[in-house]
Amino acid sequence: MKESIKMIIVLTLICGMFSVTLASLKEATESRIEEQVLTYVQGPAINQVLKGFDNSPVKDRKKLTLPGTETQVTIFPAMKDGKVFGVALETFAKGYGGDVGVMVGFNINGKKLSGIGITTMKETPGVGSKVAGHGFTSQFENHLAAAVELNSKGGDIDGIAGATVSSTASVEAVKQAVSIFQKLKPQIAEAWPGSSKDGS
Repeated sequence: MKESIKMIIVLTLICGMFSVTLASLKEATESRIEEQVLTYVQGPAINQVLKGFDNSPVKDRKKLTLPGTETQVTIFPAMKDGKVFGVALETFAKGYGGDVGVMVGFNINGKKLSGIGITTMKETPGVGSKVAGHGFTSQFENHLAAAVELNSKGGDIDGIAGATVSSTASVEAVKQAVSIFQKLKPQIAEAWPGSSKDGS
């Protein structure tokens, strides 16, 4: 009986030590992982969807909370001479092989998209992955934000033949970003006062 109690105590101590070690490891690597994602995934996508800025959207990023929720969204601002003329944010939608991540750029008034860039892609190589190509993504440049839809659903965005799920996921992620932008618009104006409001 005493041996069983000793074993339970020893196992409990070992589990406790492993838990503390894993928690410390997670905390130590979390910021490093975030930095790698910002540098090698989100950064290039931001450069693709926002043009003409003289700041660092990654360094000037801010996390804003969606009204009525605890969800935080990272907003990347594009500035010229200290004024924000556009922003970008990343959203996700379910694709064929997993989530499709899309970085969506907006003019500051939110009426038009400045472009999109695919950040996460687990789709079938050579088929679903074609949504990351310029032919698909270029359709979103200067597109009215409120009118983004696939042509198969009455819109003017051409999907990729044979990659219906991936095309739909990309468009759904963009529509989700449009909705988020509209909800955060007042906070964006407060976060960067004196921003250019005319963003054409």
